[in-house]
Amino acid sequence: MSLEIIQKQVDNWIQSHGVRYFNELTNMAQLTEEVGEVARIIARRYGEQSEKESDKDKDLGEELADVIFVAVCLANQTGIDLEKAFQKRMTAKTRRDHDRHHNNHKLK
Repeated sequence: MSLEIIQKQVDNWIQSHGVRYFNELTNMAQLTEEVGEVARIIARRYGEQSEKESDKDKDLGEELADVIFVAVCLANQTGIDLEKAFQKRMTAKTRRDHDRHHNNHKLK
């Protein structure tokens, strides 16, 4: 599924199930909250923290999807074409980082 389709799907969902987009500051706070939920799962499941019983059924994929949803809301309400922005970023990262990670002895 393309980012363009994802942006349209989120917008359609907001139009049919929500009243309107939350304002940008509210969505930024929500994005932070969702990233925190991802961090909690990663820290407990893959890190050194003990996993709480209440966290064992949390779905990392669903939490990552929540992050994507809110990021797409922010893009939609601020007029960002994520497809173009992502391609631009990938081109820049490729140019900047092509050899950088291959030369990192810590990754070998």
